[in-house]
Amino acid sequence: MTESVTGYIRKESALERLVSSKAFWALLILLVFTYPIYRSVNRTLPAPLPKYYQVPEFNFVNQFNKPFGSNDLKGRFYVASFAFTTCPTTCPRLMEKLKVVQKRVRGLGNKIAILTFTVDPEYDTPQVLKRHSHKLKANPYVWTFLTGKEAELRKIVVDGFKVPMGKREEIKGVVDATEVTMFDIAHTEKLVLVDDQSNVRGYYSIDDNGLNKLMIDIGLLVNRKYN
Repeated sequence: MTESVTGYIRKESALERLVSSKAFWALLILLVFTYPIYRSVNRTLPAPLPKYYQVPEFNFVNQFNKPFGSNDLKGRFYVASFAFTTCPTTCPRLMEKLKVVQKRVRGLGNKIAILTFTVDPEYDTPQVLKRHSHKLKANPYVWTFLTGKEAELRKIVVDGFKVPMGKREEIKGVVDATEVTMFDIAHTEKLVLVDDQSNVRGYYSIDDNGLNKLMIDIGLLVNRKYN
């Protein structure tokens, strides 16, 4: 109880008594610090990603004209993509999206890689791929461009990653009001996430939602292995 200047004695409310209690503040501080720990210990992790297929072993040549294959990816997760350097339609957008992926995975070091398999190996020699990679500012420790024999590439793309790879087709187009002849090769824009045991774990579109889902799933795979 408190006495006012008029001599009137006022009873303290239950709330005032509670706030003035040292025990109350000790309990509040304890809850503030222990609740985040409780949540982190008892949180429910998302279910593991499905395993669709196992990618067969492969051996090709990279943009530096050096052999590169499955053995170079042991213990690493990777994102596979499919394109060709003279692509007049979808590839430029795909490459820009892969530059975003490269930027977003840089904190993972050598745990993650990006692979781009050409679907036009007749034109896309190592020298051509090297110039293309420089143009894209591709980090050679992360992003590798692969070429090789067409039959072997087709087999790994179609049978290994389960995505299409068409034949080179002539198409007509107009550039600066002039009709020109170009070539196109049907192929997927999807990105394929592969784990460190060569298992395909997901297929992703290159819109914002697809890229965000890809980054979340990469984080889940890496964290489950290294934590």
